[in-house]
Amino acid sequence: MQHYDLIVIGGGPAGEKGAAQAAYFGKKVALVEESSQLGGACINTGTLPSKTLRESSLYFSGLRQRGLYGIDYSLRDGLTVHDLMHHKDEVVESERNIVRRNIEGHSIELFIGKGEFESANSVAVHSAGEVETHLSADVFLIATGSRPYRSPDIPFDDESIFDSDTILKLNPIPQSLAVVGGGVIGVEYASIFAALGTKVALLDSRDRLLPFLDAEISELLRRRLEDLGVELYLKDRSAHFQKNATGIRIQLQSGEYIEAQSALFAAGRRANVEGLGLEKARLGVNKRGYFEVNEFYQTSAPNIYAAGDVIGFPALASTSMEQGRVAVCHAFGFAYKKRLPHMLPIGIYTIPEISSIGETEESCAEKKIPYAVARAHYANNARGQIIGDKRGLLKLVFNRNDRKLLGVHIIGESATELIHQGMIMLEAGGTIDSLIELVFNYPTLSEMYKYAAYDGLGNLSGHKLREG
Repeated sequence: MQHYDLIVIGGGPAGEKGAAQAAYFGKKVALVEESSQLGGACINTGTLPSKTLRESSLYFSGLRQRGLYGIDYSLRDGLTVHDLMHHKDEVVESERNIVRRNIEGHSIELFIGKGEFESANSVAVHSAGEVETHLSADVFLIATGSRPYRSPDIPFDDESIFDSDTILKLNPIPQSLAVVGGGVIGVEYASIFAALGTKVALLDSRDRLLPFLDAEISELLRRRLEDLGVELYLKDRSAHFQKNATGIRIQLQSGEYIEAQSALFAAGRRANVEGLGLEKARLGVNKRGYFEVNEFYQTSAPNIYAAGDVIGFPALASTSMEQGRVAVCHAFGFAYKKRLPHMLPIGIYTIPEISSIGETEESCAEKKIPYAVARAHYANNARGQIIGDKRGLLKLVFNRNDRKLLGVHIIGESATELIHQGMIMLEAGGTIDSLIELVFNYPTLSEMYKYAAYDGLGNLSGHKLREG
Protein backbone atom coordinates (compact mmCIF):
# COMPACT_ATOMS: atom_id res chain seq x y z
CA MET A 1 0.00 0.00 0.00
CA GLN A 2 1.42 3.34 -1.10
CA HIS A 3 1.28 6.08 1.52
CA TYR A 4 0.78 9.82 0.92
CA ASP A 5 0.48 12.93 2.98
CA LEU A 6 -2.69 13.82 1.08
CA ILE A 7 -5.07 11.94 -1.18
CA VAL A 8 -7.56 14.01 -3.15
CA ILE A 9 -10.61 12.29 -4.60
CA GLY A 10 -11.91 14.27 -7.57
CA GLY A 11 -10.04 16.25 -10.21
CA GLY A 12 -12.33 19.26 -10.64
CA PRO A 13 -11.49 22.83 -9.54
CA ALA A 14 -11.51 22.12 -5.78
CA GLY A 15 -9.52 18.90 -6.05
CA GLU A 16 -6.92 20.17 -8.49
CA LYS A 17 -6.19 23.38 -6.58
CA GLY A 18 -6.19 21.65 -3.20
CA ALA A 19 -3.76 19.01 -4.46
CA ALA A 20 -1.47 21.61 -6.02
CA GLN A 21 -1.50 23.74 -2.88
CA ALA A 22 -0.30 20.84 -0.71
CA ALA A 23 2.29 19.74 -3.26
CA TYR A 24 3.59 23.32 -3.56
CA PHE A 25 4.53 23.16 0.12
CA GLY A 26 6.33 19.86 -0.35
CA LYS A 27 3.67 17.31 0.59
CA LYS A 28 3.42 13.97 -1.18
CA VAL A 29 0.07 14.03 -2.96
CA ALA A 30 -2.06 11.58 -4.92
CA LEU A 31 -5.08 12.58 -7.00
CA VAL A 32 -7.79 10.00 -7.75
CA GLU A 33 -10.10 10.90 -10.65
CA GLU A 34 -12.77 8.59 -12.05
CA SER A 35 -12.84 10.18 -15.51
CA SER A 36 -9.98 10.08 -17.98
CA GLN A 37 -10.73 13.75 -18.64
CA LEU A 38 -9.51 16.11 -15.94
CA GLY A 39 -11.28 19.28 -14.92
CA GLY A 40 -14.61 17.99 -13.66
CA ALA A 41 -17.97 19.38 -14.75
CA CYS A 42 -16.49 22.88 -14.83
CA ILE A 43 -14.36 22.17 -17.90
CA ASN A 44 -16.09 19.21 -19.50
CA THR A 45 -19.87 19.51 -19.23
CA GLY A 46 -20.86 22.70 -17.44
CA THR A 47 -19.18 26.06 -17.00
CA LEU A 48 -16.86 26.36 -19.99
CA PRO A 49 -19.06 24.64 -22.61
CA SER A 50 -22.15 26.64 -21.62
CA LYS A 51 -20.24 29.93 -21.59
CA THR A 52 -18.79 29.10 -25.01
CA LEU A 53 -22.34 28.51 -26.27
CA ARG A 54 -23.35 31.87 -24.82
CA GLU A 55 -20.59 33.71 -26.68
CA SER A 56 -21.40 31.86 -29.89
CA SER A 57 -25.08 32.72 -29.59
CA LEU A 58 -24.24 36.41 -29.16
CA TYR A 59 -21.99 36.25 -32.21
CA PHE A 60 -24.19 34.28 -34.58
CA SER A 61 -27.42 36.04 -33.60
CA GLY A 62 -25.85 39.47 -33.90
CA LEU A 63 -27.54 40.35 -30.62
CA ARG A 64 -24.49 42.15 -29.28
CA GLN A 65 -24.32 44.27 -32.44
CA ARG A 66 -28.00 45.12 -32.77
CA GLY A 67 -27.94 47.93 -30.24
CA LEU A 68 -25.01 49.47 -32.11
CA TYR A 69 -25.93 49.12 -35.75
CA GLY A 70 -29.59 48.12 -35.78
CA ILE A 71 -28.73 45.01 -37.77
CA ASP A 72 -31.03 42.00 -37.49
CA TYR A 73 -28.99 38.91 -38.30
CA SER A 74 -30.73 35.80 -39.59
CA LEU A 75 -29.57 32.40 -38.46
CA ARG A 76 -29.33 29.83 -41.22
CA ASP A 77 -31.80 26.95 -41.22
CA GLY A 78 -30.70 23.75 -39.54
CA LEU A 79 -28.09 25.42 -37.36
CA THR A 80 -27.08 23.01 -34.59
CA VAL A 81 -25.54 23.40 -31.18
CA HIS A 82 -22.51 21.62 -32.61
CA ASP A 83 -22.15 24.36 -35.23
CA LEU A 84 -22.10 26.95 -32.47
CA MET A 85 -19.59 25.03 -30.39
CA HIS A 86 -16.70 24.55 -32.81
CA HIS A 87 -14.51 26.71 -30.58
CA LYS A 88 -15.59 24.82 -27.46
CA ASP A 89 -13.42 21.79 -28.17
CA GLU A 90 -10.34 23.98 -28.45
CA VAL A 91 -11.12 25.79 -25.20
CA VAL A 92 -11.88 22.59 -23.30
CA GLU A 93 -8.81 20.76 -24.56
CA SER A 94 -6.61 23.74 -23.73
CA GLU A 95 -7.97 23.89 -20.17
CA ARG A 96 -7.57 20.13 -19.73
CA ASN A 97 -3.93 20.47 -20.74
CA ILE A 98 -3.43 23.32 -18.29
CA VAL A 99 -4.83 21.17 -15.48
CA ARG A 100 -2.68 18.22 -16.50
CA ARG A 101 0.46 20.36 -16.65
CA ASN A 102 -0.35 21.76 -13.22
CA ILE A 103 -0.62 18.24 -11.78
CA GLU A 104 2.56 17.06 -13.47
CA GLY A 105 4.43 20.23 -12.57
CA HIS A 106 3.69 19.69 -8.89
CA SER A 107 4.69 16.00 -9.07
CA ILE A 108 1.21 14.90 -8.04
CA GLU A 109 0.64 11.21 -8.72
CA LEU A 110 -2.53 10.69 -10.76
CA PHE A 111 -4.70 7.58 -10.46
CA ILE A 112 -7.55 7.16 -12.95
CA GLY A 113 -10.34 5.18 -11.34
CA LYS A 114 -13.14 5.23 -8.78
CA GLY A 115 -11.95 5.98 -5.25
CA GLU A 116 -13.63 4.11 -2.38
CA PHE A 117 -12.78 4.45 1.29
CA GLU A 118 -11.67 1.25 3.04
CA SER A 119 -11.15 3.13 6.30
CA ALA A 120 -10.67 6.71 7.43
CA ASN A 121 -7.04 6.41 6.32
CA SER A 122 -7.15 4.31 3.16
CA VAL A 123 -8.87 4.02 -0.21
CA ALA A 124 -9.11 1.50 -2.99
CA VAL A 125 -8.95 2.72 -6.58
CA HIS A 126 -11.14 0.70 -8.97
CA SER A 127 -10.24 0.91 -12.65
CA ALA A 128 -11.92 -1.07 -15.42
CA GLY A 129 -9.80 -4.04 -16.40
CA GLU A 130 -7.12 -3.17 -13.83
CA VAL A 131 -6.10 -4.64 -10.51
CA GLU A 132 -7.31 -2.61 -7.54
CA THR A 133 -4.81 -0.11 -6.19
CA HIS A 134 -4.74 0.48 -2.43
CA LEU A 135 -3.57 3.84 -1.08
CA SER A 136 -3.30 5.34 2.37
CA ALA A 137 -2.87 8.90 3.61
CA ASP A 138 -2.81 11.11 6.65
CA VAL A 139 -5.29 13.56 5.13
CA PHE A 140 -8.06 13.27 2.51
CA LEU A 141 -9.89 15.88 0.48
CA ILE A 142 -13.19 14.83 -1.12
CA ALA A 143 -13.97 16.94 -4.17
CA THR A 144 -16.11 14.67 -6.33
CA GLY A 145 -18.44 17.39 -7.59
CA SER A 146 -22.08 17.06 -8.56
CA ARG A 147 -24.39 16.11 -11.41
CA PRO A 148 -27.85 17.27 -12.51
CA TYR A 149 -30.76 15.94 -10.49
CA ARG A 150 -33.00 13.70 -12.61
CA SER A 151 -36.49 13.36 -11.23
CA PRO A 152 -37.86 9.82 -11.68
CA ASP A 153 -41.10 11.42 -12.89
CA ILE A 154 -39.42 12.88 -15.98
CA PRO A 155 -38.73 10.55 -18.96
CA PHE A 156 -35.28 11.85 -19.86
CA ASP A 157 -34.15 10.57 -23.25
CA ASP A 158 -31.46 13.15 -24.16
CA GLU A 159 -33.12 13.51 -27.54
CA SER A 160 -35.99 15.84 -26.71
CA ILE A 161 -35.82 15.92 -22.91
CA PHE A 162 -32.52 17.02 -21.43
CA ASP A 163 -30.76 17.91 -18.20
CA SER A 164 -28.22 20.74 -17.88
CA ASP A 165 -25.32 18.47 -18.91
CA THR A 166 -26.92 16.78 -21.91
CA ILE A 167 -28.59 19.92 -23.33
CA LEU A 168 -25.37 20.61 -25.22
CA LYS A 169 -26.05 17.48 -27.30
CA LEU A 170 -29.28 18.97 -28.60
CA ASN A 171 -29.44 18.95 -32.41
CA PRO A 172 -30.75 20.84 -34.24
CA ILE A 173 -31.59 24.01 -32.33
CA PRO A 174 -35.31 23.59 -31.54
CA GLN A 175 -38.03 26.00 -32.60
CA SER A 176 -39.38 25.92 -29.06
CA LEU A 177 -37.93 24.97 -25.66
CA ALA A 178 -39.49 24.59 -22.23
CA VAL A 179 -37.09 25.28 -19.35
CA VAL A 180 -38.28 23.87 -16.03
CA GLY A 181 -36.39 25.46 -13.14
CA GLY A 182 -35.56 29.14 -12.83
CA GLY A 183 -32.25 28.84 -11.02
CA VAL A 184 -29.00 30.18 -12.44
CA ILE A 185 -28.53 27.33 -14.94
CA GLY A 186 -32.13 27.43 -16.16
CA VAL A 187 -32.16 31.21 -16.61
CA GLU A 188 -28.78 31.16 -18.38
CA TYR A 189 -29.92 28.58 -20.92
CA ALA A 190 -33.30 30.27 -21.36
CA SER A 191 -31.59 33.52 -22.38
CA ILE A 192 -29.05 31.76 -24.63
CA PHE A 193 -31.65 29.85 -26.65
CA ALA A 194 -33.95 32.87 -26.80
CA ALA A 195 -31.05 34.83 -28.32
CA LEU A 196 -30.81 32.14 -30.99
CA GLY A 197 -34.43 32.66 -31.96
CA THR A 198 -35.93 29.71 -30.07
CA LYS A 199 -39.34 30.32 -28.50
CA VAL A 200 -38.58 29.74 -24.82
CA ALA A 201 -40.98 29.18 -21.91
CA LEU A 202 -39.42 29.36 -18.42
CA LEU A 203 -41.25 27.79 -15.48
CA ASP A 204 -40.39 28.36 -11.81
CA SER A 205 -42.33 28.00 -8.58
CA ARG A 206 -40.96 31.21 -7.06
CA ASP A 207 -42.50 34.65 -7.54
CA ARG A 208 -39.36 36.27 -8.94
CA LEU A 209 -36.26 35.30 -10.86
CA LEU A 210 -33.14 34.51 -8.85
CA PRO A 211 -34.50 35.88 -5.55
CA PHE A 212 -31.03 36.00 -3.97
CA LEU A 213 -30.27 38.96 -6.24
CA ASP A 214 -31.05 42.56 -5.41
CA ALA A 215 -34.74 42.99 -6.29
CA GLU A 216 -34.06 45.80 -8.77
CA ILE A 217 -31.53 43.69 -10.66
CA SER A 218 -33.91 40.71 -10.67
CA GLU A 219 -36.66 42.89 -12.13
CA LEU A 220 -34.35 44.25 -14.83
CA LEU A 221 -33.42 40.67 -15.74
CA ARG A 222 -37.11 39.76 -16.03
CA ARG A 223 -37.69 42.63 -18.42
CA ARG A 224 -34.67 41.76 -20.55
CA LEU A 225 -35.75 38.12 -20.81
CA GLU A 226 -39.21 39.21 -21.88
CA ASP A 227 -37.61 41.50 -24.48
CA LEU A 228 -35.81 38.42 -25.82
CA GLY A 229 -39.19 36.74 -26.14
CA VAL A 230 -39.00 34.44 -23.10
CA GLU A 231 -42.46 33.56 -21.78
CA LEU A 232 -42.33 33.42 -17.99
CA TYR A 233 -44.48 31.17 -15.82
CA LEU A 234 -43.71 32.15 -12.24
CA LYS A 235 -45.39 30.94 -9.03
CA ASP A 236 -46.46 27.80 -10.86
CA ARG A 237 -45.45 24.14 -11.05
CA SER A 238 -45.75 21.27 -13.47
CA ALA A 239 -48.58 18.89 -12.65
CA HIS A 240 -48.42 16.49 -15.58
CA PHE A 241 -45.84 15.80 -18.23
CA GLN A 242 -46.63 14.16 -21.56
CA LYS A 243 -44.60 13.36 -24.68
CA ASN A 244 -46.36 13.52 -28.01
CA ALA A 245 -45.56 13.41 -31.72
CA THR A 246 -44.51 17.07 -31.86
CA GLY A 247 -42.57 17.24 -28.61
CA ILE A 248 -43.77 17.65 -25.05
CA ARG A 249 -46.78 19.08 -23.23
CA ILE A 250 -46.51 20.23 -19.61
CA GLN A 251 -49.75 20.72 -17.70
CA LEU A 252 -49.32 23.30 -14.93
CA GLN A 253 -50.99 23.40 -11.54
CA SER A 254 -52.60 26.70 -12.51
CA GLY A 255 -54.44 24.96 -15.33
CA GLU A 256 -52.28 26.46 -18.05
CA TYR A 257 -50.00 24.31 -20.17
CA ILE A 258 -46.73 24.63 -22.06
CA GLU A 259 -46.10 22.94 -25.41
CA ALA A 260 -42.60 22.78 -26.81
CA GLN A 261 -40.43 20.80 -29.19
CA SER A 262 -37.80 20.13 -26.49
CA ALA A 263 -37.46 20.51 -22.74
CA LEU A 264 -34.63 21.27 -20.32
CA PHE A 265 -35.09 20.26 -16.71
CA ALA A 266 -32.74 22.28 -14.53
CA ALA A 267 -34.16 21.49 -11.12
CA GLY A 268 -30.98 21.45 -9.06
CA ARG A 269 -27.97 19.18 -8.76
CA ARG A 270 -26.92 16.26 -6.58
CA ALA A 271 -23.55 15.62 -4.97
CA ASN A 272 -21.50 12.72 -6.35
CA VAL A 273 -21.12 10.66 -3.18
CA GLU A 274 -22.37 7.24 -4.27
CA GLY A 275 -19.79 4.46 -4.12
CA LEU A 276 -17.34 6.40 -1.96
CA GLY A 277 -17.64 3.91 0.91
CA LEU A 278 -18.46 6.66 3.37
CA GLU A 279 -19.67 4.26 6.04
CA LYS A 280 -16.22 2.69 6.20
CA ALA A 281 -14.73 6.10 6.88
CA ARG A 282 -17.52 6.80 9.40
CA LEU A 283 -18.79 9.65 7.28
CA GLY A 284 -22.28 10.65 6.25
CA VAL A 285 -24.13 13.38 4.39
CA ASN A 286 -27.01 15.59 5.43
CA LYS A 287 -30.62 15.16 4.29
CA ARG A 288 -29.88 17.15 1.14
CA GLY A 289 -27.03 14.79 0.26
CA TYR A 290 -24.13 17.14 1.02
CA PHE A 291 -21.24 16.94 3.46
CA GLU A 292 -21.46 19.11 6.56
CA VAL A 293 -18.16 20.95 7.09
CA ASN A 294 -16.77 23.59 9.43
CA GLU A 295 -15.17 26.89 8.38
CA PHE A 296 -12.02 25.01 7.38
CA TYR A 297 -13.99 22.47 5.25
CA GLN A 298 -13.32 19.71 7.75
CA THR A 299 -15.92 16.93 7.95
CA SER A 300 -16.95 15.00 11.06
CA ALA A 301 -13.85 12.83 10.48
CA PRO A 302 -11.00 15.20 11.49
CA ASN A 303 -8.56 14.03 8.80
CA ILE A 304 -11.12 14.16 5.96
CA TYR A 305 -12.04 17.43 4.29
CA ALA A 306 -14.60 18.21 1.59
CA ALA A 307 -14.83 21.13 -0.84
CA GLY A 308 -16.71 22.25 -3.93
CA ASP A 309 -20.12 21.04 -5.06
CA VAL A 310 -20.16 18.16 -2.54
CA ILE A 311 -20.76 20.67 0.28
CA GLY A 312 -23.52 22.57 -1.55
CA PHE A 313 -23.99 26.32 -1.99
CA PRO A 314 -22.50 28.29 -3.65
CA ALA A 315 -21.08 25.46 -5.82
CA LEU A 316 -19.11 27.80 -8.06
CA ALA A 317 -15.76 26.98 -9.64
CA SER A 318 -14.24 30.18 -8.24
CA THR A 319 -15.20 29.45 -4.63
CA SER A 320 -14.50 25.72 -4.95
CA MET A 321 -10.87 26.38 -5.86
CA GLU A 322 -10.39 28.54 -2.77
CA GLN A 323 -12.19 26.05 -0.53
CA GLY A 324 -9.75 23.35 -1.63
CA ARG A 325 -6.79 25.58 -0.88
CA VAL A 326 -8.11 26.63 2.54
CA ALA A 327 -8.82 22.99 3.43
CA VAL A 328 -5.30 21.70 2.81
CA CYS A 329 -3.68 24.75 4.41
CA HIS A 330 -5.64 24.03 7.57
CA ALA A 331 -4.96 20.30 7.41
CA PHE A 332 -1.19 20.77 7.31
CA GLY A 333 -0.94 23.99 9.31
CA PHE A 334 0.39 26.08 6.43
CA ALA A 335 0.55 29.74 7.46
CA TYR A 336 -0.84 30.76 4.12
CA LYS A 337 -4.47 30.75 3.09
CA LYS A 338 -6.59 30.58 6.22
CA ARG A 339 -10.04 31.65 5.06
CA LEU A 340 -12.19 32.75 2.20
CA PRO A 341 -13.15 36.43 2.00
CA HIS A 342 -16.26 37.35 3.96
CA MET A 343 -18.03 38.28 0.73
CA LEU A 344 -17.84 36.27 -2.49
CA PRO A 345 -18.76 37.45 -5.98
CA ILE A 346 -21.50 35.75 -7.94
CA GLY A 347 -21.27 35.69 -11.74
CA ILE A 348 -24.35 34.80 -13.78
CA TYR A 349 -23.87 34.38 -17.51
CA THR A 350 -27.33 35.25 -18.65
CA ILE A 351 -27.94 37.61 -21.55
CA PRO A 352 -27.31 40.22 -20.19
CA GLU A 353 -24.57 39.30 -17.72
CA ILE A 354 -25.14 39.79 -14.01
CA SER A 355 -22.67 39.96 -11.16
CA SER A 356 -23.19 40.73 -7.50
CA ILE A 357 -21.36 40.88 -4.19
CA GLY A 358 -22.27 41.99 -0.68
CA GLU A 359 -25.44 43.43 0.76
CA THR A 360 -28.61 44.16 -1.17
CA GLU A 361 -31.25 46.74 -0.32
CA GLU A 362 -33.38 43.93 1.10
CA SER A 363 -30.64 42.47 3.29
CA CYS A 364 -29.78 45.92 4.64
CA ALA A 365 -33.42 46.50 5.53
CA GLU A 366 -33.63 43.11 7.27
CA LYS A 367 -30.43 43.79 9.25
CA LYS A 368 -31.53 47.37 10.01
CA ILE A 369 -28.39 48.79 8.41
CA PRO A 370 -28.81 52.48 7.51
CA TYR A 371 -28.13 52.43 3.79
CA ALA A 372 -28.34 54.48 0.65
CA VAL A 373 -27.98 53.54 -3.01
CA ALA A 374 -26.03 54.89 -5.95
CA ARG A 375 -26.56 54.15 -9.61
CA ALA A 376 -24.79 54.63 -12.91
CA HIS A 377 -26.40 53.68 -16.20
CA TYR A 378 -24.53 52.30 -19.18
CA ALA A 379 -26.57 54.70 -21.35
CA ASN A 380 -24.81 57.66 -19.70
CA ASN A 381 -21.35 56.13 -20.11
CA ALA A 382 -19.26 56.73 -23.24
CA ARG A 383 -18.06 53.11 -23.43
CA GLY A 384 -21.60 51.90 -22.93
CA GLN A 385 -22.63 54.00 -25.92
CA ILE A 386 -19.72 52.69 -27.98
CA ILE A 387 -20.52 49.01 -27.36
CA GLY A 388 -24.26 49.52 -27.78
CA ASP A 389 -25.39 48.50 -24.29
CA LYS A 390 -27.81 51.23 -23.29
CA ARG A 391 -29.76 49.35 -20.63
CA GLY A 392 -27.05 48.16 -18.27
CA LEU A 393 -26.87 49.32 -14.66
CA LEU A 394 -24.19 49.56 -11.97
CA LYS A 395 -25.73 49.83 -8.52
CA LEU A 396 -23.88 50.48 -5.27
CA VAL A 397 -25.30 49.99 -1.78
CA PHE A 398 -23.45 51.92 0.93
CA ASN A 399 -23.75 52.85 4.59
CA ARG A 400 -25.58 56.13 5.03
CA ASN A 401 -23.52 57.07 8.11
CA ASP A 402 -19.90 56.38 7.17
CA ARG A 403 -20.38 55.95 3.38
CA LYS A 404 -18.61 52.58 3.37
CA LEU A 405 -19.45 50.38 0.44
CA LEU A 406 -21.74 47.47 1.38
CA GLY A 407 -22.70 45.86 -1.92
CA VAL A 408 -22.20 46.04 -5.68
CA HIS A 409 -24.75 44.81 -8.21
CA ILE A 410 -24.31 44.97 -11.99
CA ILE A 411 -26.41 43.94 -14.97
CA GLY A 412 -24.97 44.51 -18.42
CA GLU A 413 -21.99 43.86 -20.66
CA SER A 414 -18.83 42.71 -18.79
CA ALA A 415 -20.62 42.65 -15.43
CA THR A 416 -18.57 39.66 -14.26
CA GLU A 417 -15.36 41.59 -14.97
CA LEU A 418 -16.48 44.91 -13.50
CA ILE A 419 -17.49 43.36 -10.18
CA HIS A 420 -13.91 42.80 -9.07
CA GLN A 421 -13.16 46.50 -8.64
CA GLY A 422 -16.07 46.79 -6.26
CA MET A 423 -15.03 43.56 -4.51
CA ILE A 424 -11.58 44.99 -3.73
CA MET A 425 -13.16 48.16 -2.35
CA LEU A 426 -15.45 46.09 -0.14
CA GLU A 427 -12.58 44.02 1.25
CA ALA A 428 -10.55 47.18 1.90
CA GLY A 429 -13.43 48.91 3.68
CA GLY A 430 -13.52 51.65 1.05
CA THR A 431 -16.09 54.44 0.86
CA ILE A 432 -17.84 55.98 -2.10
CA ASP A 433 -15.62 59.03 -1.53
CA SER A 434 -12.65 56.78 -2.39
CA LEU A 435 -14.22 56.07 -5.77
CA ILE A 436 -14.58 59.76 -6.52
CA GLU A 437 -10.90 60.33 -5.74
CA LEU A 438 -9.74 57.65 -8.20
CA VAL A 439 -8.87 58.29 -11.85
CA PHE A 440 -10.37 55.85 -14.37
CA ASN A 441 -9.38 55.39 -17.99
CA TYR A 442 -11.75 57.09 -20.43
CA PRO A 443 -13.80 55.76 -22.12
CA THR A 444 -14.34 52.69 -19.93
CA LEU A 445 -17.24 51.00 -18.22
CA SER A 446 -15.19 51.11 -15.01
CA GLU A 447 -15.68 54.87 -14.95
CA MET A 448 -19.27 54.21 -13.90
CA TYR A 449 -18.02 53.54 -10.38
CA LYS A 450 -17.04 57.23 -10.08
CA TYR A 451 -20.34 58.53 -11.38
CA ALA A 452 -22.34 56.10 -9.30
CA ALA A 453 -20.49 57.54 -6.30
CA TYR A 454 -21.49 61.07 -7.36
CA ASP A 455 -25.07 59.85 -7.65
CA GLY A 456 -24.84 58.40 -4.13
CA LEU A 457 -23.61 61.67 -2.66
CA GLY A 458 -26.46 63.42 -4.41
CA ASN A 459 -28.94 60.97 -2.90
CA LEU A 460 -27.51 61.59 0.56
CA SER A 461 -27.77 65.35 0.27
CA GLY A 462 -31.22 65.26 -1.24
CA HIS A 463 -30.21 66.64 -4.60
CA LYS A 464 -28.11 65.58 -7.54
CA LEU A 465 -24.55 66.85 -7.64
CA ARG A 466 -23.04 67.99 -10.91
CA GLU A 467 -20.97 65.22 -12.47
CA GLY A 468 -17.71 66.92 -13.27
